Amino acid sequence: MNSIWNKTIPAGGKWSGTIGKGKLVKFTALGKGANLSTIMYHANQLTERYNMPDTLKAQHTSHLTKGHVLMSDNGRVLTSIVEDSLGWHDSISGYTSRKETDEKYGITTYQELRNNWLRSGEENFAVELVRNGLGVRDLVPVLNLFSKVFCDKNGDMHYVEDHCYEGATVTLRTEMDTLFIFSNTPNPLDLRNEYSSVPIQIEVFDAEPVKDDDVCVNFRPENKRAFENTWEYHTLLSDSKSVVLK
Repeated sequence: MNSIWNKTIPAGGKWSGTIGKGKLVKFTALGKGANLSTIMYHANQLTERYNMPDTLKAQHTSHLTKGHVLMSDNGRVLTSIVEDSLGWHDSISGYTSRKETDEKYGITTYQELRNNWLRSGEENFAVELVRNGLGVRDLVPVLNLFSKVFCDKNGDMHYVEDHCYEGATVTLRTEMDTLFIFSNTPNPLDLRNEYSSVPIQIEVFDAEPVKDDDVCVNFRPENKRAFENTWEYHTLLSDSKSVVLK
């Protein structure tokens, strides 16, 4: 199947854009140790955005993988994870700040290094939010694709260095028109002193209609209710519903 659009986000890079509902968005790590910090908004109603607490609580998990959905704060499904070669994506450790980046990797500036200066997630998100009519007050918890972070019995969080291999993939299906904002910057809990961000390839494909045995719809009763809320929204807009459950 040929993609209808593709793009590679370089190490330290950023991107934002709207991808309509009914698409597959495939991410491929072009090196080991990738981390793509991601936030999502309903493109047609920007006050509706990814809700990390509800997403984790409803699906009884602290990390995300195939079968899970990314819920909005209106109880609808923005995207679903339909394929995943890693089995674990970090939802709890956030994004890097300028202060953390300077302390860990050394101070760099655009004036000295131009496009080779070391960017932080905080700055990348701020720029792309403004480009889309939003601001830093609209920042929400991020999903760190390709990273694994777990908590031990004492509640301490740990980053797993060798989790992501070169060629690892994860695919999201858009259930609503979704504004994505990406920052290809290191995970804030990555203890390595080397700025380890690697390029990420993004490909977009047309998705097949959702079927009644869909793994994401049926993963939890809460998932099905969130899908029903989403389909209701589209029906009331006189939009065609992407699935009819039998």
